[in-house]
Amino acid sequence: MLRYLERAGLVVPRRATSGYRLYGMLELNQLRSLQELRRRFAVELADIAFAARLRRDPGLRAAVDTWLAGTEIEALDWEQRKHERLLAA
Repeated sequence: MLRYLERAGLVVPRRATSGYRLYGMLELNQLRSLQELRRRFAVELADIAFAARLRRDPGLRAAVDTWLAGTEIEALDWEQRKHERLLAA
């Protein structure tokens, strides 16, 4: 799990010259707060990793924003057509 967190950029410990990971107070606090975040909001590590990636990758963020805007427009369009059908009936 620690390797996954490091690969996802969620917790990045320093490295000893031998290559061993060195977890200091910062990293331990990050791990504790990550555990609390997962418990409090019932989210998985993959969800948090994706959220972090959205913050780091402007292209991904723009693509997701565009997709979300499209789903909102479709929903509004569907509602509009539904109301028009009701008024016509």
